[in-house]
Amino acid sequence: QVQLVESGGGLVQPGGSLRLSCAASGSIFAINYMAWYRQAPGKQRELVAYITTGGTTYYTSSTKGRFSIDRDNAKNTVYLQMNDLKPEDTALYHCAIGPSIPTMSSTGTWGRGTQVTVST
Repeated sequence: QVQLVESGGGLVQPGGSLRLSCAASGSIFAINYMAWYRQAPGKQRELVAYITTGGTTYYTSSTKGRFSIDRDNAKNTVYLQMNDLKPEDTALYHCAIGPSIPTMSSTGTWGRGTQVTVST
């Protein structure tokens, strides 16, 4: 089974940028959806962005225009470029891969997450 390892999180000031990486232990070429989720303390996990095998992308409204997702099939890696970060972006960010977004929780493969903290 493919395993996922996220990296790139950290502490950044408001307005700063981070680039998260999610490296898969196996091929991602045939994986329909690769997605980033986040969960802030006391809040439900939310979908941040996803990218399909065909390159179609989706962003939640709060990150559209600031975040960018892309995938490198040759490196079995998906990235999340985050610009103009805000304190409300603070959360534990997970990547997940799977056949569909609605069933990702039950059918997807998840990484353990990387912490992003936006603060002065």
